Amino acid sequence: MKLNYLRFGTTAFVWLLGTTLVAGQQLTDKSEIALNDLSSFKDAGKSWSIAGSVTANLNEQNALNISKGSGVLVNLPTKKNHGSDLLTLAEHGDILLELDYLMAKGANSGIYLQGVYEIQLEDSWGMKNPQSSNNGGIYQRWDDAKPEAEKGYQGYAPRQNASKAPGTWQHIRIAFQAPKFDASGKKTDNARILGIQLNGVVIHDNVELFGATRGANGQEKALGALRLQGDHGAVAFKNIKISKLPSAAAISGRQRGDNTDPIFIDAATTPNIRSFVYIPGGPVVVHAISVGSPQQVHFSYDLDNGALFQAWHGEFVDATPMWDGRGNGSSRPRGVLTSFTKKPVPALAKLADAQAAWLADTTGTGFKPKGYVLDDQDRPAFTYNIFGTKVTDAIKPIDNGQGLTREITLEKPTDNIYALVATASDVQEVSKGLYLVDGQSFYLKFDDVKDKPVIRDANGKKELVVLVRGKLNYSILF
Repeated sequence: MKLNYLRFGTTAFVWLLGTTLVAGQQLTDKSEIALNDLSSFKDAGKSWSIAGSVTANLNEQNALNISKGSGVLVNLPTKKNHGSDLLTLAEHGDILLELDYLMAKGANSGIYLQGVYEIQLEDSWGMKNPQSSNNGGIYQRWDDAKPEAEKGYQGYAPRQNASKAPGTWQHIRIAFQAPKFDASGKKTDNARILGIQLNGVVIHDNVELFGATRGANGQEKALGALRLQGDHGAVAFKNIKISKLPSAAAISGRQRGDNTDPIFIDAATTPNIRSFVYIPGGPVVVHAISVGSPQQVHFSYDLDNGALFQAWHGEFVDATPMWDGRGNGSSRPRGVLTSFTKKPVPALAKLADAQAAWLADTTGTGFKPKGYVLDDQDRPAFTYNIFGTKVTDAIKPIDNGQGLTREITLEKPTDNIYALVATASDVQEVSKGLYLVDGQSFYLKFDDVKDKPVIRDANGKKELVVLVRGKLNYSILF
C-alpha cells in the first residue's frame, strides 16, 4: 500500500491507495472507491458481495434481488449469517463524502464517519416526523449509567423526511470536519457535520459532534476508516466518492450575498398554489398548479396538457422567486423531488396502436381545459375536453404518505385513447403490474388493468403507455 498525504489548510487528509486508484496515480481532489471487488475493504464478511444491479421486493422485509456484475456493493445478512460491518482500508480526516444507497423494505444500516459517528440509513418511507434514529439522522450518543429515559442523548433528527421508497437509489452528500488533537493527544476541537444533503435536500447544517455516537468502534481520533453498518439489514451502495471540503457556501447551498428571507408556503393553510414552475433540465410550465397535502406528498400539474409532471415528499413550496421583490412568477418544491418528464406533453392521445408516435402538443385534439373541482378535503380533480369526451383526472395522496393514486376517467368511452404514464431513461417490470422507472427513481403500480401497459422506445427514451377503456387507475410510489 502507498500512503499519500494531502493538506487542506492545516488539516491532513490521508487515503491509503489500494485498488481505488491505478498504480502511481496521486490523490488530488477526488477519489472513488472501486467496486470491482472487495479489495478496498478490511476482512469483508460473508454477507458482503459485489453485484451488477440490485432491486428490492416491496412485499418482503429485508429482501434484495441481485444480478451478476460489478459496480454495486451489497450486504445481504441472513438468519444464519447476521452480517458484519465493513471498514475501508483507507482512513480519512476532513472529507466530503458522496454515495448512492438503496434500502430493502424495513432495512436499517448506517455510515460511520471515522468509524465512530453514525449517519443513520433506514427505510423511513412515508414517515412524517423523523427522529435521530430514522433515515438521515445523526444517531444518539449513549450512556448506560444514566436513567433509562436519558441514556440516549445528543442525537439530531433530519430537518424533514427526505427519504425515498425502498428499492430506489438515494443520494447522500456529507461534509465532515474531523476532530482536532494537540501533540499530546488531547482533543482541541470537536468534530462537525458541516452539512448533509439527502436526495438534494439539506437535512443538517453545521452540527457539532461532542463525542462518538452509539455503536462506535473505538474512541474519537484524527484519522479513521469509513465504516458501513452491515448487521441490521439488506442494503446496497454505489458511486462512493471522496473529495476535499468545498467552500461554506457550497456546503449550505446559499450563494454569496444571498440574505433573502425565504417565503415558504404551508400546505395546511394554502394547499393549492398557481405559479410558473421550472422543470429541472427542462422548460418552464406557465400554467402550473402545485397541490399540497397533510400526508406531505405534493405534486405539480400542467393545466395546458393535463399532465402530472412532478411530485415530492416533505415540505411544500418555496414561493420566494415569485414574491420577493418584483419576482419572476415561479415557485419551487421544498422537498425530495421526483420528475416524471423533462417536457410535458398531452397525457392522452388517440393512436392507431400502442407503437404510434405520441403527440407533441394538443393541436387538433379539441383540447379545452375546464378547470377543477374540489372534494370535501379540498383535493382538486382536473377536468378538460379532448377527442370529443370530457376527462376527469383525480390525483390523491396515499394515506400512508408513500405516493399518489391517479384515476383518469373518460365521460364518454372513446376508442384508441392511450395514456402516456412515463417517459424515462428506462422502464422495467419487476413483478406483475409493478414497474421501476428512470434509473430506479420511482415505481408505477397497476392493480387492475385490462390491457397490459406497453414499454416502447421513443427518441432514445423509454415510454410506458396504456390503453384507457373508460377509466384508468394506477399508483405512483416514490
